[in-house]
Amino acid sequence: MRVLHLISGGDSGGAKTHVLSLLRDLNDNIDADLVCYMEADFSKEAREMGIPTRVFPGSFGVGLKKTREAIENGNYDIIHCHGSRANLTGALLKRHFDIPFISTVHSDYKLDYLGRPLAAMTYGRLNKLALHHMDYRVCVSDSMRQTLIDRGFDPNDLLTIYNGVDFSHPAPSITRREWFGKIGCDFPDDSIVLGIAARFDAVKDVATTIRGFAGAAEKNERLRLLIAGDGMEREMLEGLCEQLGVRDKVFFAGWISDGMDGYYASIDINAISSLSETFPYAVTEAARAGKPTVASRVGGLPRLITNGETGMLFSPRDHETMARCILALANDEALRKRLGQAVYEKAKREFSTESTCRRQLKIYKTVLERYSRPRSGAVICGAYGHGNAGDEALLTAIAAQLRTIDPDMRITIVSKNPKHTKSVHALSAIRRGQFIRLRRELKRSKLFISGGGSLIQDVTSRRSLWFYLHTISLAKKCGCKVQMYGCGMGPLNYDYDRRRAAKTINRCVDAITLRDPLSLELTREIGVTVQEVLVTGDPVLNMHCRSDADAAAFMRSHDIDPDGRYICLGLRSWPGFDEKCGEIRKALRACYDKHGLTPLFMPMNYDLDLPVSEQVAGGLGIPFKIMPKTEDAELEIAIMRQMKMCVAMRLHSLLYAACGEVPSVGLSYDPKVSGCAQYLGISCVDFDKVTAQGLIDEIDAALSETGADMISRRFEYIKNVEKMNIETAKRLLGE
Repeated sequence: MRVLHLISGGDSGGAKTHVLSLLRDLNDNIDADLVCYMEADFSKEAREMGIPTRVFPGSFGVGLKKTREAIENGNYDIIHCHGSRANLTGALLKRHFDIPFISTVHSDYKLDYLGRPLAAMTYGRLNKLALHHMDYRVCVSDSMRQTLIDRGFDPNDLLTIYNGVDFSHPAPSITRREWFGKIGCDFPDDSIVLGIAARFDAVKDVATTIRGFAGAAEKNERLRLLIAGDGMEREMLEGLCEQLGVRDKVFFAGWISDGMDGYYASIDINAISSLSETFPYAVTEAARAGKPTVASRVGGLPRLITNGETGMLFSPRDHETMARCILALANDEALRKRLGQAVYEKAKREFSTESTCRRQLKIYKTVLERYSRPRSGAVICGAYGHGNAGDEALLTAIAAQLRTIDPDMRITIVSKNPKHTKSVHALSAIRRGQFIRLRRELKRSKLFISGGGSLIQDVTSRRSLWFYLHTISLAKKCGCKVQMYGCGMGPLNYDYDRRRAAKTINRCVDAITLRDPLSLELTREIGVTVQEVLVTGDPVLNMHCRSDADAAAFMRSHDIDPDGRYICLGLRSWPGFDEKCGEIRKALRACYDKHGLTPLFMPMNYDLDLPVSEQVAGGLGIPFKIMPKTEDAELEIAIMRQMKMCVAMRLHSLLYAACGEVPSVGLSYDPKVSGCAQYLGISCVDFDKVTAQGLIDEIDAALSETGADMISRRFEYIKNVEKMNIETAKRLLGE
C-alpha cells in the first residue's frame, strides 16, 4: 500500500506530533510519503525521522501543480490530507484521480480562526468546502465526529482515530527540584502542584483552571499552580491571578523548549479546562507519567477519563466543580496514585503510538475495501425517532453489537426523525417513506435488520405492520440477507395480517432471533416455517452502561441524592389508569413506610409518560423524585443500577432493571410485557388486576434475599443467550 500525506508544513502542537509519529510508524508497515508546502521545522524533523519528504514551496498554484505530478507518478492508493491548505489541494485534485481522498480533522475548523474574523471568512470557509469534497474524514475524537455529523456530514463517511503517545519513552532522570531550578520556579518542596499546559487563547480557557485552583487553594495551603504556555491572554491571566489573590502561588513557565517530560514528572495533578478539544496530547502525556487529570467534559477526553475511575470530569467553565475535584485529589495522596495508575494502564492499552498506527492502517483497509467492494454494512429498520427511550436504547444496543464485528461498519437507520437519530446515535439515517433512498442503501448493504421491538403486530397500527413487512420484502429484492433481530411478535388480531406476515417472513427472512418464548409460540401459530428461529433475548440486556460516578454526578446535579434508597417507576398512559392510580399510590406509601424506599419516576417516552408520573406523584403525600429527560440510555441504565426496586409498565424499564440486576415487578398492559417478564423470571401483575395489597406482596417477595438471588442467576443466563443475536448477524454478514 502506498499513501501520500499532504500538509502545509508550518504546523505545530498536537497536529505536528500526531502526523510525524504516525508517519514514522506507518513506514514500518506501508509506504507513506509526505509533501509539505513550506520548508520549516516540520519538514526538517520529518527527514530526521526517516520519513520520505518533499517540499513544494511557492504559491498555491505551484504547489497544486507539483502535487498533481507527484500523484500521477507515485502510483498511490490513497491521498491523505491534513489541514486547510492540504484539504483544498486535495479537493481540487480529487476529480482527476480514481483513488480515495481522505482528511484528518485535527481541530474544529470553526474555532481554528477564533478572534480572526477575516481568516475565518476565507480560509475557514474554504476548508469547510474542501472537507465536504473528501471521500472520508478521519476525526481525532468521537466528539469531533459528532460535531461534523451535526453540521451535515454523513456519519458513514466519518472515521475516528485517537492521538497516541510512545510508552517506550524512558522516564526523565531529572528531579522536581532540578527541573524547577531550570525554569526558575521556587515552589516549596512539599508543594502539591497542579499543572496546565496550553496556549493562552479563548478555546483553552485557562482562566477556569486559575479560578478552580484559587477555590481549592483556599482550603489547602500546599497547592501551587504551574502554567506552561503563552499567548494573547497572558496579561489577562496574570491579572486574574492578582485579582483572586493567588499570584504568589502561580508560576508562568512560558513555552517549555526542551520537551515536556520534566514538566509532567514535576506536577502532581494535570488540568485541562478547554471549551473544545479533539483528543489533546496533554491528557495522554500526563497518563504516561502516571498523573491524574482533572478535565472539562469535552471532545474525546471522556474516552480516556472515566469520572472517578481514571480521573475527574467537570462541565466547561464550571470552576466550582473543578475546585472540588482539585481539592479532593490534593487532600488524598492515595487517590492521586490510584487514579494515576488507572489512567496509565488504560492509556498504555488503548492510546499508545502502536495502537494509533494499527488504527490508521485499519482505516486505510476499510477505505480501500469500501472503494472496491459493492456491498458492505447493514440497514436497520425499527420504531426509531418516535421519542421512546426504550426503542432508542434498542438502537444503541444493536449498533454497538454490530460495531463489535467491525468498528467502522456502514450502518444506516430508517427513522421517523433522521436528524434526531443522527444527533443522538451518530449514525446515518433516512426518513421512513423515502423508498428511493432506502432502495439505494439496500443495494449497497449486505444485511437488513428488522428490529428490535415488537414490529410484527397490528394493535398499535395495521399500517405500521404493512410498512415493516414491505421493508423486509424490499430488502430481499435488493439482495440483502434479512434478520429479524431480538424482536417480539404479536399480537396479530386480523387473519389477513397473520397470513400476510407469515407469507412475507417465509419468503424473505433468513433468520429470526426472538426476545421471549411467547413470540416463538406466535410464529409457530401463524405458520412461519423459517428454518432458523431462536429465542435469544432483548439486545438491551447486554448494553454497556456508564460508570456509577457518572450516574451519581447526574443525580446530584438534579437534586437527587445518589446515596438515597429508591423504588423506580416506569409508568405509561393506558385505559383504566385513573382507576388504578390510587392503588399504585397506596402501594408506594406502604413501600416507603416499610422499606424506606422513595419513589423515583423515570418516564421512558418522556412527553407521554411525564403527565402520568406527575398524576401518581401528585397525591402521594411522601417524598418523590422525577428523572429529567436524558436521551442517554447508557446513563439511564447506570442510574437504574442505583435503584433498590423497580415497578414498571414500560418493557424497557424492566430491561434496564435486568441490566443492573435490580429486583422488579411488571405491570402488564400488553402480552409483550408479561411474556418478557416470564422469560426474565420476574413477577408480573395484569394491569387490570392491580391492587395495593397485591402489589405490596409482589414487592416484598422481589426484595427478599431468595428472590433477588434467583433473579440474578436468571439474568446472567439470559444475557449469555442474548449474544446469539449478534452471532447470527455475524454469520449472515459472512464475517
